[in-house]
Amino acid sequence: MAWENGGGAFFVPYLFALFTAGIPLLVLEYSLGHRFRGSAPLTLRRLHRRAEWIGWWQVIVCFVIASYYAVVIAWAAGYAWFSLGTRWGDDPEAFFFDDYLGVTAAGTFGGVRLGVLLPLVLVWGVTLTVLISGVRRGIERANRLLIPLLVGMFLVIVVRAVTLEGAALGLDSLFRPDWASIGDASVWVAAYGQIFFSLSIGFAIMITYASYLPRDGDLTGNAFIAGFSNASFELLAGIGVFAAIGFLATSAQVGVDEVARDGIGLAFVVFPEIISQLPGPSSVFGVLFFGSLVLAGTSSLISVSQTYVAAIEDKFSLSRRSAAVIAGGGTALVSLVYATGGGINTLDVVDRFINSFGVAAVALVEVVVVAWLVRELRELRSHANAVSDLRLGWWWIAALAVVTPAVLGWMTLDNLRTELSAPYGGYAWTFLLGFGWGVALLALVVGVALSLLRWPATVSLQPMPVSTEDPGRGAAPPGNDEPEERSAP
Repeated sequence: MAWENGGGAFFVPYLFALFTAGIPLLVLEYSLGHRFRGSAPLTLRRLHRRAEWIGWWQVIVCFVIASYYAVVIAWAAGYAWFSLGTRWGDDPEAFFFDDYLGVTAAGTFGGVRLGVLLPLVLVWGVTLTVLISGVRRGIERANRLLIPLLVGMFLVIVVRAVTLEGAALGLDSLFRPDWASIGDASVWVAAYGQIFFSLSIGFAIMITYASYLPRDGDLTGNAFIAGFSNASFELLAGIGVFAAIGFLATSAQVGVDEVARDGIGLAFVVFPEIISQLPGPSSVFGVLFFGSLVLAGTSSLISVSQTYVAAIEDKFSLSRRSAAVIAGGGTALVSLVYATGGGINTLDVVDRFINSFGVAAVALVEVVVVAWLVRELRELRSHANAVSDLRLGWWWIAALAVVTPAVLGWMTLDNLRTELSAPYGGYAWTFLLGFGWGVALLALVVGVALSLLRWPATVSLQPMPVSTEDPGRGAAPPGNDEPEERSAP
């Protein structure tokens, strides 16, 4: 992202976006979940009786994302195995698309790819086990293991990458500033888009997890920590990636721009080529790289899946186990579509449209509703200030009432203009209508339909009373070392 948008100069709009949209929106979602103590649909229902559909729209978007995200993790798990002996051979691109995925034409599916299916089953097995175990006994314990392990592995990767011949070339390409780019509106939109998506804001995750925080949790402080931690990790990742790309460019005696790719191509085509050319035990580097992708992806998949598990647990008064099996198991079945020969084309289109017209659009609606329709920003600011060391001022309200809606609105309109001007990726319009526009619209329709169902009588739809003595939902009751699972308030 930085390399394509001004190099080192990109950090100016990136940091501006972090302070004017990323952290303010994080605080907003933390405050919503913490104040109203529920999943996204229940939280927004308690905020206003006509806002519940937004929460369901958010969790359906998460359901769609989880269904294909698990497959990408399965690819990474497969490639961790392929790294032993660099089994992709001399042509990583042909191996990935032809031998491993067996790509068929868009709109056709072909057979299920066994090499994708087996690690996919493993990914969902781990994810469902963690989800069934609950927030504190499952998710919290898993993250205490996964996150430190991920950071340790990635530090090893970065240190190895920056010591490679040609690393300086890649880092110079990343950090060399093009100050003229700051005057380009598209660079600022890209910076805001990166902040929105990398912080996982606007689609239920932060609302859901904030509902489990103890009543005296420092919301604003946690938002700043999360924002800066995310930015630091992205910077670290950029250093590692471009140092390795510089090595590849030097080895091939070409420019960085001739070997750099984004998205799937970077991870599964460029990096296998880099690994093959590394001096020394290159297989170890490959296992570490793809293993870190598996760890990062699994922790993210668990977080995304928790949103819709919590939602149906609240809405239908289900046990934790039943909610996890039904919701998580349903997502796992849908993900089989992407484990076929045509899965990568379907994934590409679904990902494009659900992010453009799911994540961005629902974040825009959420902010506009809270700031302008129900006008709860001042109340939520008071709630955050009551439990936080850092106090929010007028800048927080201005950022959410003006800056964030303006940027999200511009992004949504620009996405709409782009998709209508030409068929994305050269795909047929019928394919785009079915798996692009159709999936994005279906998420909204299903969300509205679920909001029309009645809540059980056991679920209170009134805002929860504020008490700093409340340890948070799912906390262990006094005298009990084991956490008590969340129950409907």
